[in-house]
Amino acid sequence: MANIFKKTKYVKMNVVSKQEAPSVPSGLWVKCNNCGEVIYKEDFHSNLKICGSCEKHFRLDSSTRISMVLDEDSFEPMDEDLQTRNVLDFPGYDKKIKGLKESTHLNEGVVTGTGAIDGNKVAFGVMDSRFMMGSMGAVVGEKITRLIEKATEESLPLIIFTASGGARMQEGIISLMQLAKTSAALSRFNDAGGLYITVLTDPTSGGVTASFAMLGDIILAEPGTFIGFAGPRVIMQTIKQELPEGFQRAEFLKEHGFVDKIVARAEIKETLSQLLMLHGF
Repeated sequence: MANIFKKTKYVKMNVVSKQEAPSVPSGLWVKCNNCGEVIYKEDFHSNLKICGSCEKHFRLDSSTRISMVLDEDSFEPMDEDLQTRNVLDFPGYDKKIKGLKESTHLNEGVVTGTGAIDGNKVAFGVMDSRFMMGSMGAVVGEKITRLIEKATEESLPLIIFTASGGARMQEGIISLMQLAKTSAALSRFNDAGGLYITVLTDPTSGGVTASFAMLGDIILAEPGTFIGFAGPRVIMQTIKQELPEGFQRAEFLKEHGFVDKIVARAEIKETLSQLLMLHGF
């Protein structure tokens, strides 16, 4: 009992505050929005932006697509100087376009030019969903048309990778005119005996689907690609019927004859090369 009131000495512990708590650096991981898998970012990019768990193909920018498909240093761009004008004075359109030019370093939602696949020269176009969701306005339609005309003049096989939300509402009827314009150019290309291959990537919808995307002699698609004209909610509200599971996905369209072959991203270049060879290029 003698020591009952004696003061006890406590050793002060170093407690880490919330501010000092160790943390994982941001930007190292990517979460798959399809299956929820968490993927190390470096592995994700080395796997061509494909989820290793569920095989979901994430969207690619145009420069990555070009380097993945075309022979190294073979791409020669066309019509890079073409730029959009706000001819309808749509509110906020100029500011939107300016911001996208700065963030993407593109002038528009499609990149066109010529390149080579295993030494075979092709006319090549790739849409970039980062720029106005790849929507088709006057400049996109013009660049696609000029690419088709170059392929016609030089007797080149034509390959276009689509990725689009459809026609661009900020350009109204001018945007819708591009459907007929690109389709007419493709008709002349077909009359000249040209080979046209489209590769549909996620998403391919609206006016692009209703024009040059579905006019290919051979239509390929990446797995899981959304392909359609109107969205499923709009269709359901219009026809008042339940829609089949996955009816606007590449797999469903292949089953019903709208797509010739579904090709995994890693096999795209080899598949295109084989098709070119089979058609005498």
